[in-house]
Amino acid sequence: MEELKLTKEWDKVFPKSERVNHEKAVFHNRYGITLACDVYSPKGAKGKLPAVAVCGPFGAVKEQASGLYAQELAKRGFLAIAFDPSFTGESGGEPRYVASPDINTEDFSAAVDYLSCREDADSDKIGIIGICGWGGMALNAAAMDTRIKATVASTMYDMTRVNAKGYFDAADSEEARFEMKKALNAQRTVDYKNGNYELGGGVVDPLPDDAPFFVKDYYDYYKTKRGYHSHSLNSNGGWNKTSSLSFINMPILAYINEIRSAVLIVHGEKAHSCYFSKDAYAAMTKDGKYTQNKELYIIPNAVHTDLYDRLDVIPFDKIEAFFKENL
Repeated sequence: MEELKLTKEWDKVFPKSERVNHEKAVFHNRYGITLACDVYSPKGAKGKLPAVAVCGPFGAVKEQASGLYAQELAKRGFLAIAFDPSFTGESGGEPRYVASPDINTEDFSAAVDYLSCREDADSDKIGIIGICGWGGMALNAAAMDTRIKATVASTMYDMTRVNAKGYFDAADSEEARFEMKKALNAQRTVDYKNGNYELGGGVVDPLPDDAPFFVKDYYDYYKTKRGYHSHSLNSNGGWNKTSSLSFINMPILAYINEIRSAVLIVHGEKAHSCYFSKDAYAAMTKDGKYTQNKELYIIPNAVHTDLYDRLDVIPFDKIEAFFKENL
């Protein structure tokens, strides 16, 4: 595996719990990319534990929301890891700051590989959590990987849909997609000529007065001390500009109504992104044979980033009960 430079000190945007053990670890996916993770386990635990791998939000790192989720699950008796996906954070992969619907789905299965081989994890009791854009990736992984026994998608995005069709499908036309692809492929030529990949920019800063609410919502998390992190793409320079090309052409949720394992989809009622979860749940249960263990849970008045870090909003009691029932 690639030798990664892992930060040794505690550098999360949330306080460390004295109720859990924390360590750094690495594992690899089947594309040969080495991934970095934080491992959280309950202090004093013995034997093999049910295990959960957490990733997201899209453009975030494990020092942000996914780490908070993993630490909270460890406090509740699970072995939990929060990992940086390929090409981002402390994980390996070149070029940097690129995303892929295939490789990022594989990242979840690679995390399952790793957990399945840990002596302190029960290989028959492995679940995953995907936050924001990684919620869609988690559902895609669950549709493919039969080792995943339970999946939580929190405040999810379908990144293939939003890239191909725009928000609320407002740019869903062949002409709009052609113009977008034309611009992105022109950027590819520029990048190749320059020998580097130009970044698209993270969350806009300074924040315009007329910014839509969801942009203000992202700014409030990624650009303030609430959630800013030096490794985070959204907090800094963002993805490379051509990163979305493959997402336009490869929808990820085609077979989610064939997921046999348990799924809990959680979203805030006031989130601009809530339609992704509602539509994914409808697709997952339409004409499906495996609907009895699927649930859509809408949290009143919550917005998108409330489910990143607000312990008074994230339904951890429900998530804990869901995993304990299904793992």
